[in-house]
Amino acid sequence: MGVLIFLLVIVILLALVAFAMAVKVVKQYEQGVLFRFGRLVGPRSPGLRVIVPIVDVLHRVSLRIVTMPIQSQGIITRDNVSVDVSAVAYFRVVDAVKSVIAIENVHAAIDQIAQTTLRKVVGQHTLDETLSETDRINLGIREILDVTTAEWGVEVTLVELKDIQLPDSMKRAMARQAEAEREKRAKIINAEGESLAAAALGAASDIMMDHPLALQLRNLQSLVEIGVDKNTTVVFPAPLMSTIGELGTFLARETAAAATTAATTAPTPVAATNPKTIPGPVLKEAGETE
Repeated sequence: MGVLIFLLVIVILLALVAFAMAVKVVKQYEQGVLFRFGRLVGPRSPGLRVIVPIVDVLHRVSLRIVTMPIQSQGIITRDNVSVDVSAVAYFRVVDAVKSVIAIENVHAAIDQIAQTTLRKVVGQHTLDETLSETDRINLGIREILDVTTAEWGVEVTLVELKDIQLPDSMKRAMARQAEAEREKRAKIINAEGESLAAAALGAASDIMMDHPLALQLRNLQSLVEIGVDKNTTVVFPAPLMSTIGELGTFLARETAAAATTAATTAPTPVAATNPKTIPGPVLKEAGETE
């Protein structure tokens, strides 16, 4: 009796183990690939799946997008500049059967092919193109990877350059170039400003030539601006100084003319005809004695 109970327990345990091995759960984001005696049976959709223990093998393949960083690669660009470029790739399995049958380890394979493709594509561009045309480089890498990984049942959805490391000497050279470019633009803008200012001053001078009073008004406005701070500086514009000098000359000329007119209009004194009327001692002629 005890032996029968022991055998019954063993059978129940084996049945439980067989049931556990026969029942498989495929999650919603996965797809199963079923093999029977090593031969492909077909894919299995998500849900509860029952297989034959020992005879069947079910591989579960994730269909979610995988983020795979691409290690930094030392690359020599087309213009012989050494750079270190790292990137990141996004891919997902679209055919679970191919991803299991066509290649042993799809993740490792995509990692290696992405590194070689990154070196190949970036090496075909110059440094300036690598820095400014990253979108075109990303698209080129993704197209090459799509052609290669299509046979593995994998679709590369996105490739982005993540970091570009330049040598210190190249960084300094680029900094000097940027400074020179900024200085050039500043000089051009300054020259354009001087040209516009000269044109405006020329137009203003033409207007002042037609209206002389405008220059005097401008001088007065300058004096008002200078006197805002209540300083002791007195400024006389050049036209005002010439006006003062002309006024002084005019006043001197008028004074001289008035003096000349007064001298010509003065009365002439009349000489005395009667010597008796002249008081004082009588003068004697030379040689006459008393």
